[in-house]
Amino acid sequence: MKFQHLVGTIKEIHQELASQAVKAVNVCLTTRNWLIGWHIQEFEQHGEDRAEYGDALLANLALALEPALHKCYTERYLRLCRQFYLVYPQIRKSLISESRLVPIRKSLISKLPLIEPAARPVPSASPAMAAEKLLTSLSFTHFLELIKIDDSLKRAFYEIECIKGTWSVRELKRQIGSLYYERSGLSLDKKKLSHLTQSLAEADTADLIIRDPYIFEFLGVKSQEVMHESNLELALLDKLQAFLLELGRGFCFEARQRRILIGGEYFFVDLVFYHRILKCHVLIELKIATFTHEHLGQLNTYVNWYRENEMTSADNPPVGILLCTDKNHPLVQYALAGMDNQLFVSKYQLELPEEKQIKAFLEEQLRETQGGEE
Repeated sequence: MKFQHLVGTIKEIHQELASQAVKAVNVCLTTRNWLIGWHIQEFEQHGEDRAEYGDALLANLALALEPALHKCYTERYLRLCRQFYLVYPQIRKSLISESRLVPIRKSLISKLPLIEPAARPVPSASPAMAAEKLLTSLSFTHFLELIKIDDSLKRAFYEIECIKGTWSVRELKRQIGSLYYERSGLSLDKKKLSHLTQSLAEADTADLIIRDPYIFEFLGVKSQEVMHESNLELALLDKLQAFLLELGRGFCFEARQRRILIGGEYFFVDLVFYHRILKCHVLIELKIATFTHEHLGQLNTYVNWYRENEMTSADNPPVGILLCTDKNHPLVQYALAGMDNQLFVSKYQLELPEEKQIKAFLEEQLRETQGGEE
């Protein structure tokens, strides 16, 4: 065995086992959520004290679970689990099988019916799509996109295409949004369209999957530990956080990679501060890229979300600072969504760092980290 062969073998072992580990976590996460959905549905139908809770069951359940599970199970999340169970009852088969994928204590699944009642929804998968195949090929986040589709035939189409192409969740969302199913129905050459679509599709990788926020919660991992795009971005955020705190001027650190939920989708704000002098939140987004209007639109979305969801009557409107760089020309822009008070705008210009000050900082840090990740 030559040295390069040894290097290649170790890489192959790492990639293969990492992929299997991610798949195992996904199977456990999906199974957990399906079982939670089943237990909720069973309680709603047969629970002895179900009448006491009625429509407030999920809200009360989330509240009761919070002390032990740290807000992991919100009312919305529990509703998604129940919907997942109702749309995919066929997963039951993989749990009661002797060769099931996830060893589970019999007490947790002892009441699962051996035969699915006819009144339950018809499984969306085609006859060739076994429950085990669904579990091992799709993550729970894939399923969350699929359960939004009411038409079972359309859902089965995306299941098959997604599994065939090993699509990432981002790719699945993109294809649903592009009306791939409808275009396929109108296409005279469906095979050609499928081949073209699959050839351009983004495939899932272990690196992409492990960024799933649902996996963070399942494993008890903080999002900031794994959400960074690159070592360079990580290093710059570390320095930027310290830089702003050292400036003084009222910056109080609040959060890093703050997760917010917008329209059923999670987004992450790089850095969040509260400014005790300006009485407002300061949101900072760092992009290791040349400026685009999409970046500014994204930051404005975050600023608007904070104004609607975090701003109190005693607060001023939040401020967003966008930092972009192609490693040669740092750009700083301020997002002032909803900030009509000109006096406040003038005040923020005095209290927040000047653009040239931040640019100088970025240029210096980029020079120091020139040997970092490209």
